[in-house]
Amino acid sequence: MVNISFLRNVRWRIQICCLSSSSCFFFLKLLGIDGVGLGLILHHQKLGRIFDIWCLHIPVADRTPFTDLVKIVERTVRSEYQRSPNRPIYLVGESLGACLALAVAALSSDIDLVLILANPATSIRRSHLQLLTPLLEALPDPFSPALPNILRSTTGESLRMVLDNVVQGLPLQNTAGELVKDFTTFSLSLHVLADILPKETLVWKLKMLKSASAYALSRLYAIKAQTLILCSGNDQLLPSQQEGERLLELLPRSKSQLRKFNDSGHFLFLEDSIDLVTIVKGTSYYRRGKSHDYISDYIPPTPEEARKVTESYSLYNLVSTVMLSTLEDGTIVKGLAGIPSEGPVLFVGDHMLLGLDKVPLWCRIFSERNIVVRGIAHPLFFMRTKKGKLPDVSYFDGLRIMGAVPVAPTNLYKLFSSKSHVLLYPGGIREAFHRKGEEYKLFWPEQSEFVRMAARFGAKIVPFGVVGEDDIGQVVFDYDDLVKIPYFRSEIESLTKETAHLRNDAGGEVANQQVHLPLILPKVPGRFYFYFGKPLETKGREQELRDKQKSQELYLQVKSEVEKCIAYLKEKRESDPYRGLGPRLLYQASHGFESDVPTFEI
Repeated sequence: MVNISFLRNVRWRIQICCLSSSSCFFFLKLLGIDGVGLGLILHHQKLGRIFDIWCLHIPVADRTPFTDLVKIVERTVRSEYQRSPNRPIYLVGESLGACLALAVAALSSDIDLVLILANPATSIRRSHLQLLTPLLEALPDPFSPALPNILRSTTGESLRMVLDNVVQGLPLQNTAGELVKDFTTFSLSLHVLADILPKETLVWKLKMLKSASAYALSRLYAIKAQTLILCSGNDQLLPSQQEGERLLELLPRSKSQLRKFNDSGHFLFLEDSIDLVTIVKGTSYYRRGKSHDYISDYIPPTPEEARKVTESYSLYNLVSTVMLSTLEDGTIVKGLAGIPSEGPVLFVGDHMLLGLDKVPLWCRIFSERNIVVRGIAHPLFFMRTKKGKLPDVSYFDGLRIMGAVPVAPTNLYKLFSSKSHVLLYPGGIREAFHRKGEEYKLFWPEQSEFVRMAARFGAKIVPFGVVGEDDIGQVVFDYDDLVKIPYFRSEIESLTKETAHLRNDAGGEVANQQVHLPLILPKVPGRFYFYFGKPLETKGREQELRDKQKSQELYLQVKSEVEKCIAYLKEKRESDPYRGLGPRLLYQASHGFESDVPTFEI
């Protein structure tokens, strides 16, 4: 009889039924074939802070047919749904577990499900592993000495540490961290494998895998669940990336996303570089209600997540960003001491080319002040209206982890009401894709778009300027040049149609929202400089700033302060002895590469 075991914590808020490969699926390369759920071990502590985890456990000798497994999980899902009908239920499945999750979702279209599928085994019929069953059946029991040579051609990872501990009865949690470091000599462990998983069990699991794949594929049409597909590019067992692309086309497109891990192998959840919670956060798949709320469902990044986001944008490790801020008495200081600690706060500034300023601002304020800045961002960071040539939305997962929020009045309202620190670029995509000679020129709407909303909540407005784009590259072929060439004009129109269009009712240059990629001549990286001006108070001025003229005056004051910040930085950087990359490298070579590089005198 199949056992479904439960790990519970009264603080957890959402059910997650984990159908892991290590519990309900066996492959010859598979970890946790004893049924202890190793795929969950590296993640269960972090998951347990936000989810109520249920793990399906299947004993080694169990022979329950796949259809009966589907019924068992479906009954459990329906039971939980009846108990909490307004909360989503997450089904996480690896390999065969993904087939099981798909099958349950097909039978439960009336239930709010979120599927997370890792390297789905629905591709088994295109894998050479299906040829393994007749080979196993032809072998004597116990295993033939030739079996390690057969398996060596299909795997390259080791189960030795885990399986030895299973046999000896030691706690698997103590070795989970080490097993992923020594995952190279699977064939050496076959004598241990034979002790805990008889040949008949292997044959049974492989046969069930084929039937499970056929069952799930024949019912994809009935699936309505939100689905996240995780695929490894170095999966030696299954053609996982091709299968992920195929499933993405077969499942509801508006509810499905794909994430690729090009350097990962089949056992994705056992790799120490993979963090399931981070993936869920970056894809905006964490939700408490019927849909994801970018404010109430947001989980702040951990220091480790922020570090990885920073490292993923390698340019920022070279530009040695300088941050200046202004104290309440008007004193300009190095660092971020002048940033208000308590929200609501609205940072308003200029956009550098391609929005290069976002990541250093977010990560620096988070690391130095432990403040999460929620950036109001263009829809292209979150969705596509159609498939095309724009970078996949997965490219922006790190920005969503750091707090990016789709631009919308309701989101700005929610952020202010939750006393958040908010980042706004009034120039939007027009500034981010500016033309030649337009560096540091503001393209703001004529009318205020944020002042009265900020005043309603008494938010402090912090104007800031950022410079440095002209020290890392120069636009040599811009929008005006591109639209003169029919091919590029057609490409710009196509790119623009891939994402939502903003400010349709605006006039002038700010309404020019065409998405394009200018030709940029790179330079030896210089330096980025940020200067946060003195905070402007709106608290106590709520009634005054309801007047359009008064709010317009404050809006123009904010714009003027941003221009002053830019001018200040452009002048002062001329006296920075470490503006160039060479002097900075020499300084760090003598003082340590983790040391802060000095800048101009204030």
